[in-house]
Amino acid sequence: MADTARHILPVDGGYVDEITVLLRDLLRRVIRERAPKVLPIIDNPEDARAIKPELRAPALQVIGIWLQLLNIAEENAAMRSRRRLETMGGNDQILGSFSNAFANIAAAGASGEQVAEALETAEAGPTITAHPTEAKRVTVLEIHRRIYLRLYDLESPRWTPREREALIRQLRNDIDLLWMTGEIRLEKPTVEAEVAWGLHFFRETLFERTPQLCELLEGALARHYPEQPIRVRPPIRFYSWIGGDRDGNPYVTAATTRFALQENAKAAIERLDKRLEYLAQTVSVSEQEADVPEAFRARVTREITNAADETLVQRNPGEPFRQYFAALRARLAATRSPDEYAGRKAFASPEELAEAIHHAERALAQMHATSIAAYTIRPVRWEVDIFGFRTVSLDMRQNTTVINRVLTELWQKFNPTAKREPPKSDSPEWAKWVTSELKRPMGFLPLFQGLSDEARETLDLLSLIRSSLDGADQRATGAFVLSMTRSATDILGLYLLAKYSGLFTDAASRGICRLAIVPLFETIDDLQRAPGIMEELFKIPMVRRTVKSLGGRQEIMLGYSDSNKDGGFFCASFELYETQRRLVQVARGAGIEISFFHGRGGSVSRGGAPTGRAVAAQPAGTIGGRMRVTEQGEVVSSKFANRGTALYQLEVLASSVLVHTLKSAKESELRLVPEHQAAVEAISSASFTAYRGLAEDPGLMDYFQAASPVEELSLLKMGSRPARRFGAKGVEDLRAIPWVFAWSQNRHVITGWYGLGSGLDRYIAEKGDAGLAQLKEMFVRSRGFRLAIDEVEKSLYLADMEIAALYAGLVPDRKAAKRILGLVQTEHALTRERVLQLSGANGLCARFPGFRRRLDRVRPMIDQANRWQVDLLKDARAGRPSDKALTPLLMTMNCIAAGLGWTG
Repeated sequence: MADTARHILPVDGGYVDEITVLLRDLLRRVIRERAPKVLPIIDNPEDARAIKPELRAPALQVIGIWLQLLNIAEENAAMRSRRRLETMGGNDQILGSFSNAFANIAAAGASGEQVAEALETAEAGPTITAHPTEAKRVTVLEIHRRIYLRLYDLESPRWTPREREALIRQLRNDIDLLWMTGEIRLEKPTVEAEVAWGLHFFRETLFERTPQLCELLEGALARHYPEQPIRVRPPIRFYSWIGGDRDGNPYVTAATTRFALQENAKAAIERLDKRLEYLAQTVSVSEQEADVPEAFRARVTREITNAADETLVQRNPGEPFRQYFAALRARLAATRSPDEYAGRKAFASPEELAEAIHHAERALAQMHATSIAAYTIRPVRWEVDIFGFRTVSLDMRQNTTVINRVLTELWQKFNPTAKREPPKSDSPEWAKWVTSELKRPMGFLPLFQGLSDEARETLDLLSLIRSSLDGADQRATGAFVLSMTRSATDILGLYLLAKYSGLFTDAASRGICRLAIVPLFETIDDLQRAPGIMEELFKIPMVRRTVKSLGGRQEIMLGYSDSNKDGGFFCASFELYETQRRLVQVARGAGIEISFFHGRGGSVSRGGAPTGRAVAAQPAGTIGGRMRVTEQGEVVSSKFANRGTALYQLEVLASSVLVHTLKSAKESELRLVPEHQAAVEAISSASFTAYRGLAEDPGLMDYFQAASPVEELSLLKMGSRPARRFGAKGVEDLRAIPWVFAWSQNRHVITGWYGLGSGLDRYIAEKGDAGLAQLKEMFVRSRGFRLAIDEVEKSLYLADMEIAALYAGLVPDRKAAKRILGLVQTEHALTRERVLQLSGANGLCARFPGFRRRLDRVRPMIDQANRWQVDLLKDARAGRPSDKALTPLLMTMNCIAAGLGWTG
């Protein structure tokens, strides 16, 4: 390890040879002590085939830990590679950095005024979710972080041989602890545990690193727009669904949402308290040594009075800045616990605290201490701007089915003597009732008695939102996401419930709603109808007034996973693209701006793709400075577990949003070419037909359940959410995440490619050589089309038809199994042929050497985990195994997921 810098590979290379050698050696030592009989597996996974069944668990332990260590090594190498690039060529060389982004923006001709205008409203919104895709416990994440930091420490040349040996010994101990801790959850996590999991990343990395984005942004602007003074404000705000997403999760109640809000606030205020304490300790300016502005002295006196703490006058005499920040701390304590500090003046909002901190900055600037103000105090103000008293804005999510059931129950309360059934929620009569109720003046809130638990829970939630909006941080609650939105009336129904819950601003409850409602369009049909739905909605004055009062933007969420499950990857990609374009046109006609919330996951099947490329491929003009994305499951830990990686990932997201905002209208790769549009539409239609042919095959559901571990997935205690919506058994009601997870586990991976081969083949058959030439041109010139083809190619490489055949052997109906597996294999071969024909490559992923090298390195281990999983599924289904007997099966799921890089 004396000179690992010499051996660093490019980011695509993925690994530092000496680090992997060291990690392998240390893991060998642990295996030799803990399970010596499975030691050969670390050097030659092929040896695993001879391992006896009783040794599978420790063998899988070896595979799982080795895959984890390789991922840590790869992250370490990527970070070091970026540092090396910056050292050699400057920050402009780091793809995705602000400096690189503004170099491109400046080269495209954007003026300083245009940049300043974009930055005034720019906001990227990572949204932390706890879908059942994260298998790693917080304890395991903490061990991973220690290993990462040990590797970082070992890079330094300053250590003596004795000190280096001590670091290596600690690294070995961490690997040993990883072995003895285990990755399989013993209990299914509660929502409360998921809240703690989400906040872990803020406490460990995000609180500290996110404000540094502003420093990076400021430096990039100074470099590329030195003549233009541009105000820097944080370009990132965080959101969360943990504790607020109740769609299909009966464990999320109003009580758990209240708990999540309290924990989020507690984390933010505790962090700010530490930061104000730091300032009170650090800014030791003495009146004897410096002239403190009189206005600031008066401000100190006022804040001490607000703090209602006489001891502050005697504390740190002659050091006004220390007294000032101590007084702000006292007021912050009253903000968190108003009853405990009744005499103190709590902060009315985070903005009030930020302004108070800004007064100290200005005072120091007047004292010619600008650097102290900029690098000591201003980062704390940025933290207040970003995290407030909330850490995250907690979104709520519920299904329209529930909302309409609750409204139906209230209809019955309003019509107790009605002799007819309530109108159907999709009927004109229902729409008329909802509209008339929204227009009716309401002088008081109705008190509903004798409601069902579901209705009471829903109204309690809306009441909780109202209380939160009246609290110290109005952004503590975010939007109310309405999943499976099918009509404008569905959205108006939620507005009506908000009206009954006191969430309108005017006395008559007809003018402006305080609740930000975000429709979620998920299926192919819903995406196609979305523009018409929103056009109808925007005609309603109350809706327009509400949107204007909430900042002038209507947020719309797009569902990637359900649209994929409904229509296949390529069709879903096309419809998502088209829906965004059409929605922007509809909103523009109504004088309203749209911002999109992309429900992406980690896998290709759920919209996953490299952040920069995914943002850059959005239709021109559809971002407009604002974009939200879900960060789900294992993606959260891969992006945010370590500080350097977290800062880079946030910078890539924010810079990509800015680049798209300022450049997309002029980029030829995003220009709408009618011939290209017609081609993609034709391919999408044909791919949809092929995919639905498989999805509607009468034997598919039985095949899916037998030839995958989807039923056993519920045993893997990964998240609090049940695997199915409403207990249904059909494809439509199976949650998209288990759907993707299971198809990846059995290496079919159909959710990432199925149907495209048929779509391309049909188009080429109809259009001939001219059609093929056109597709090759699109592959080069169309950014969206290219991204889709690239991600399909990666999915094809992850799939393995030989392994898939082993899973097909689990299907009792052999005739159906042969037929369905034949469909999958034929389509896989066709898609592979057509994709390579477009790219001109000799083999799958030859264009992605880093991706291919990484997968090839671990493929033998993944394949072996698959073989064992097939055997273990046979055993599990033959009887009623104990939890201990199921452990190896659950370990195979973890190993396969870790090897592929995502679960679903």
